Amino acid sequence: MARIPKILLVDDEEDIIEILSYNLKSENYQIESASNGVEALQKIQSFEPDLVILDIMMPEMNGIDVCAKIKQDKIGNENMIIAFLTARNESFTQIAALDSGGDDFINKPIKPNVLKSRIKALLRRHPGLNSLDETGTQVFGNLEINYLEFSVKDNDKVFQLAKKEFELLSLLTSKPGKVFKREEILLKVWGKEVIVGDRTIDVHIRKLREKIGSDYIQTLKGVGYKFNF
Repeated sequence: MARIPKILLVDDEEDIIEILSYNLKSENYQIESASNGVEALQKIQSFEPDLVILDIMMPEMNGIDVCAKIKQDKIGNENMIIAFLTARNESFTQIAALDSGGDDFINKPIKPNVLKSRIKALLRRHPGLNSLDETGTQVFGNLEINYLEFSVKDNDKVFQLAKKEFELLSLLTSKPGKVFKREEILLKVWGKEVIVGDRTIDVHIRKLREKIGSDYIQTLKGVGYKFNF
């Protein structure tokens, strides 16, 4: 990474902030915290975090409203990643959070090692912290993707992908860990001028999994897909 990532923690529970801060500072991240949404909006402008970990259920202004405010008023860096910290797993909450501009979820309670792994995965998608090498290649675990040559390989095994399969994989890997809603995938891969069936994405996801393995692409039922490694 070109510089030390900056992370803003937003939660009205002090013990949660302390636990998160302790574990993330041990990874040498720059950490700031806020106890409510109003304070978070102020800290974002002064601290300019790369990642905001935002609790959903807070007094004064809930996390979804804070996220919507950030995106609407373009507060902070346009590449800033927003992950919701929540104990709520209902699909309607996830959809509302994504609609507000959020990128992903971290469910609590969460184990320290899992937290650190998730944070690293989130920060990998930040263009200011990571970039392609001079050959146009990025490596995700054992998977190597060359975006200039449109090639994919796992160790020495080369995969032949159809054009739309590669475009779909490229979209998902552009922000590892980000949940891409089905509507966004259809728009960015197939375009608004092309009418395709609702099963089109599922068929292409299945074909990708058959070629690169089933572990990389995760399904969020009723919401969309994300790339993990």
